[in-house]
Amino acid sequence: MERKQFLKALGLIGAGSILPGKIKANRIDLPVKQEKQRVLRVAHITDIHIADHKTAHKGFAKCLHSIQNMEDAPDFIINGGDAIEDALFRTKPDVNKQWALWHSILKNECSLKVKNTIGNHDIWGLYTEKKDFLYGKKFAQEKLHLDKTYYSFDANGWHFIFLDSTQKKSNGLWYTAKLGDEQMEWLENDLASIAPTTPVLVVSHIPILCANVFLDDVKQRFGKFQIPGSWMHNDVKEIVALFNKYKNVKLCVSGHIHLQDRVEYNGITYCCNGAVSGDWWKNEYYHETRAGYAVIDLFNDGSFVNNYVAY
Repeated sequence: MERKQFLKALGLIGAGSILPGKIKANRIDLPVKQEKQRVLRVAHITDIHIADHKTAHKGFAKCLHSIQNMEDAPDFIINGGDAIEDALFRTKPDVNKQWALWHSILKNECSLKVKNTIGNHDIWGLYTEKKDFLYGKKFAQEKLHLDKTYYSFDANGWHFIFLDSTQKKSNGLWYTAKLGDEQMEWLENDLASIAPTTPVLVVSHIPILCANVFLDDVKQRFGKFQIPGSWMHNDVKEIVALFNKYKNVKLCVSGHIHLQDRVEYNGITYCCNGAVSGDWWKNEYYHETRAGYAVIDLFNDGSFVNNYVAY
């Protein structure tokens, strides 16, 4: 066939192929993409270390005002632990005084609901008082109105898990960073009890996984970092292995180090959200991180935004 005849024939075939009734195809219904909507906004404050001096009083009040005066204020506040200056090495009257100050400032300066986490400095750990009923975590539980030191709840389509990062060391003294067998079993059961489509936010005082431990006042010996067992979870591998079974775990937030960082591993984001007290109220900065808090926006598709705010 000559070239002209070939092209003519090809054109006829092409024209014939688009005539009505010539095409048979299955109908394809494309999924309708739902518009992403924010379902919750929460503020994450941690390491307040409220103390009986003006800098701490004014600083904490300023932080709470900053949160509440936002044009689009959070639905509630997450207290990530270390609410008070220190109970580990203080007498009972002193610890009571610190908790009274905490509640006084919240009552006078905050109208939002606060969900609490126990930090290491919230634990009454003065060893000479170990026979007292309130010794250990019970003192903090009473003051923070917690039935258990770890718990979970649902809000607007998200599941929140609050963990207890601090456990006694093998010698009976406080503290090392881990969950322990009982809490680990509870965590697995809790994750198994919710729908796999429900996104999960995990709160712990001590970071499950972070990078900033290498930037704090860490020691090196013989060319190796020596990271204390109280700085990051010792059972990080076990927790990560558990989370690997539940792909709906989206975000883990913590404090403790007073530094702000973000680590992403195996599909989960770990945010260490600085400290309200900065350098324990001695300075606005602790190393490179300014005193601040995080604003976390949670969306109906399981996504989130964690923004750190230097108040």
